[in-house]
Amino acid sequence: MNNSIVRRLGLAASLAAFALTTTPALAVDQGDWLVRLRGIGVMPTSDSGGISPDLTGGSLEAQRAYVPELDITYMATENLGLELILATSPHDIDGQGAVAGLGKAADTWLLPPTLLLQWHFLPKGKVRPYVGAGINYTITYGENATASLENAFGGPTTVDLGNSLGWAVQAGVDIDVAENWFVNVDVKYIDINVDAEFRTGGTTRTADVGIDPVVFGIGVGYRF
Repeated sequence: MNNSIVRRLGLAASLAAFALTTTPALAVDQGDWLVRLRGIGVMPTSDSGGISPDLTGGSLEAQRAYVPELDITYMATENLGLELILATSPHDIDGQGAVAGLGKAADTWLLPPTLLLQWHFLPKGKVRPYVGAGINYTITYGENATASLENAFGGPTTVDLGNSLGWAVQAGVDIDVAENWFVNVDVKYIDINVDAEFRTGGTTRTADVGIDPVVFGIGVGYRF
């Protein structure tokens, strides 16, 4: 590594350290409200079991999505917060295994309001890490079958995805940048599994679709 690069890295580190030490701490208190707006990536990690009764060698896999997310935290104490997460995301559902040739088989929207109990480790610090755990209820809407799925199933097909109740965990950090303003980095894992039903004429096919996304987010927040 040449001296020019070393000097630039050293200058960047010095400026970051100076900004952190000169930014006033928010000193989060009991009764405060923290509102964050993030850009998130929703990364599904699971696929379905077989499609019953006749395509058990095939499965379905929800694809990733990138959307905005709003969350609101109420500080019940200096350390304990209650956070409600609000976002909705569109997902393509692709065929896998014996139905991989379908490509995109369907699409849907997920609305997964999530309530988390958080522990904030350093409420008086400029850098405030936290962890959380809670529950999630996911509502599916806007389901549609693609032409490739309807051709494979033999005619017009109605897609019905059930809702899901599961758990969620979270870790993140708030970093002060100005009075009452902070930046936020956050990661969550949400347990989401939905029952899928495909009706084509008098034939009904079912599948258990596991979504189980890891959700990465970065954004800004404001304390009231």
